[in-house]
Amino acid sequence: MSHRPLPGRRSVLRGSLAASAALSLPTALGAAPAFARSGRPTAGWGVQAGDVTCDSGLVWVRSDRPARMIVETSATESFRTPHRWHGPLLGPGTDFTGTTRLRGLPSGEQIHYRVLLADPDDPRRTGEPVTGTFRTASDKRRDGVRFVWSGDLAGQGWGINPEFGGYRIYDAMGALDPDFFLCSGDNIYADGPITETVTLPDGRTWRNITTEEKAKVAETLAEFRGNFRYNLLDENLRAFNARVPSIVQWDDHEVTNNWYPGEILTDTRYTEKRVDVLAARARRAFSEYFPISTLRRPDGRVHRVQRHGPLLDVFVLDMRTYRNANSPDDQPTDPQGILGREQLEWLKRELSRSRAVWKVIAADMPLGLVVPDAPNIEAVAQGDPGKPLGRELQIAELLRHIKHRRITGTVWLTADVHHTSAQHYQPSKAAFTDFEPFWEFVSGPLNAGAFPANALDGTFGPDRVFVKAPTTANVSPAGGYQFFGEVDIDGHSGELTVRLREQDGTVLFTKTLQPGLVGQ
Repeated sequence: MSHRPLPGRRSVLRGSLAASAALSLPTALGAAPAFARSGRPTAGWGVQAGDVTCDSGLVWVRSDRPARMIVETSATESFRTPHRWHGPLLGPGTDFTGTTRLRGLPSGEQIHYRVLLADPDDPRRTGEPVTGTFRTASDKRRDGVRFVWSGDLAGQGWGINPEFGGYRIYDAMGALDPDFFLCSGDNIYADGPITETVTLPDGRTWRNITTEEKAKVAETLAEFRGNFRYNLLDENLRAFNARVPSIVQWDDHEVTNNWYPGEILTDTRYTEKRVDVLAARARRAFSEYFPISTLRRPDGRVHRVQRHGPLLDVFVLDMRTYRNANSPDDQPTDPQGILGREQLEWLKRELSRSRAVWKVIAADMPLGLVVPDAPNIEAVAQGDPGKPLGRELQIAELLRHIKHRRITGTVWLTADVHHTSAQHYQPSKAAFTDFEPFWEFVSGPLNAGAFPANALDGTFGPDRVFVKAPTTANVSPAGGYQFFGEVDIDGHSGELTVRLREQDGTVLFTKTLQPGLVGQ
């Protein structure tokens, strides 16, 4: 395999990263560190990097009090000649979170960083540094690319269970030394309260860490923020964040189940019934707790292209913000669809411009799997195997564009449905035939209930080549069926290999695709 080794990353885990993780343990999990009593700011929620390119990246931190964020970077773990980056002032307006953009970084190199939090009134008073590392994308094809993807964290009442090992799937993903992690949505379950105990079907007890904000559905900004903080109580996730940068998108559970713009809730758990109000609060918390390059723009959009050198462009979709209302999805015309016209035109334009060997379309919902919102439809497919209707019309327009522009190397990745599968879409088996064959790979959940496989819709001719799913609904993480996927692009041949894996890293299915083809 031509993928570059990662010198220094392993030792970071054994050394300074492990030490800083221990020092920065949130007080919710134990006694406050000794230095916190001195009045210096602390970063108990760890660090994250995100949206890393060939020469830039974003670094995130949260303080326990007002502080100035300072980032130091170095080519080595010794930090003998660090480069210093002055970040924002962290305060209650952003829940004491902040992100600093690092620019002018060397391509394809391991970047060691540490975050210092300084007293705003006395910059000499800083808390214990928290360290992390990431590798910038290489501008040389020969170096290859490897990343992992999944979604769906702490859903259906299955939270952080220390007896189970917490979110241990992150250890298996980190062991692969990925260049980045693509989270395909449902980073939190704002609509899913966490109770202290859940009785499993075999009589055993699942025991969750609980917090005040997770005791009810999230409605206030503070409650949405608390949902994001909840996941950071897990030491596996904090350690993973400190060594693997992320590309993050959102789906429905960051707000509430199956939401769409303009919806008025009938769920009696909510006192705030206006989804648009909830979504605005959720988006603000989302932007505070992840390092995402687009969320500081006036429109706050999530969709973007992340370019990862000559081999890979990742097209991150937002299939939630611009959609029309959920319906039977059988209308003969549908100009808004699931992407909205502006996002669809953006995607067609950016796919046409891309010169990357592979164009990964990161969708937060599947294309040919029927996802119900009874009595309506939540995703794209509605179960009618005939000509495109409803939201399928937009997908048909996109697939036609890819074919007629002869855009090569498109692969669809998604999560959402809480099982893992591989679908090959073939015009020879489809009702709509004006497209080239392509693959869609599904993974997840990370730590949530697992569910039976969804039915397929024949409009675009999907053939389910592989699937692993339980036969009963809401199987706990203790029952298995937790999944992630790996994508490995070889720098010499350009081949892209997808591996669907279980939570311990076991490979369930492998498919290798050849570069330079319009359809395969």
